[in-house]
Amino acid sequence: MSGDMRRDFRDRDDLITYLREEFPEAVAIDPHVAETRGGRQAAEERLTRIKPGRAYRITRNHIDGEVTRLSPFIRYGVLSLAEVRDFARSQADHVQEIEKFLNELGWRDYFQRVYREMGDGIWTDIEPYKTGFDAHQYEDTLPADIRHGATGVQFVDDFIQELYTTGYLHNHARMWLAAYVVHWRRVKWQAGARWFLEHLLDGDPASNNLSWQWVASTFSHKPYYYNIENVQKYTDKYAGPAEDYGHEDFVGSYDVIAKRLFPNADFRDESSGPGQKASGRHPKRRQHAKRR
Repeated sequence: MSGDMRRDFRDRDDLITYLREEFPEAVAIDPHVAETRGGRQAAEERLTRIKPGRAYRITRNHIDGEVTRLSPFIRYGVLSLAEVRDFARSQADHVQEIEKFLNELGWRDYFQRVYREMGDGIWTDIEPYKTGFDAHQYEDTLPADIRHGATGVQFVDDFIQELYTTGYLHNHARMWLAAYVVHWRRVKWQAGARWFLEHLLDGDPASNNLSWQWVASTFSHKPYYYNIENVQKYTDKYAGPAEDYGHEDFVGSYDVIAKRLFPNADFRDESSGPGQKASGRHPKRRQHAKRR
């Protein structure tokens, strides 16, 4: 970067051209520029469109559900959690109507508090893996086919492409990708967490790393995994023979998938199945929260 940075630009394209010239290393990692507009005006406009009540509660786990897309603005402090909370409360007659939405804001705040306590410690395993494998049995680096979105698994490659072109992924898609990287490919969660932070507009170490650790089982009592029925349910896509999409490794009940992925693990499968914990929340986290 050369000298003081410019502050005035003719238009957005002029700004983008300037940033490309000033930060060639970043361009080499990801040349895409997302269409999402930053700034206070864009944040306020999006905030006024959120539906934090029933629509959010019922549909938020679906890829096309009523999620807010406020995370980039919250990430960079354009909107505060308190401001979002207060606006959501103004949209409901009773706080119970938006309880799920407020709960999600609470988890974001909790992650930041853990980060404040642990600092760079969030880059290390908080607990051992519960997968039947030790940390040294996982690869340190992300395989090239994952980085290039060429795994041959259709839903995985689709979400990687979306990550690169938009800088955003629905929470459910993040969980599916994370579980694929850690459990199906047996790569350390740290490699995946770094990869996400390279591309996500809303990426921050707190929410990102602790969510990857939850999926991996180093911040929960068991790993998060799923089957193709779970993907089909929340995407409304990929119906048809699994071999047409490269989805063979995801076919089967949760018990079948667990035995395939974790032959040496001794965790007890629960009747609800991990795939139904679509919010990525887990009772163990609640125990941590109460102690802090």
